[in-house]
Amino acid sequence: MDTASPDLKPIRAWKDVPAFDSEEVEGKFWSAHQLEPRLMQASIHRADVRESTTITLRFDPRMLSRIKRVARRRYLNYQSMIKQWLSERMEQELKD
Repeated sequence: MDTASPDLKPIRAWKDVPAFDSEEVEGKFWSAHQLEPRLMQASIHRADVRESTTITLRFDPRMLSRIKRVARRRYLNYQSMIKQWLSERMEQELKD
């Protein structure tokens, strides 16, 4: 089952993602490209096998590019990093 958008060029390997000179250049790249589903699936860390629910969030491409850049600098999967941020914020909110 191919869920790739026909108008976005697929990225089949991480080596195909270039180093970006600016957020603007990175945003333009990701607005024309997307990770192939197999590559994306392989990048998801599955250490915790507890039951979970899948949700969909829409991000501005530039914001998502910035999030991915931060995650790469920390050697994290960006989805895992977002979950970590949400968890930390939720704990903070519950303390207040």
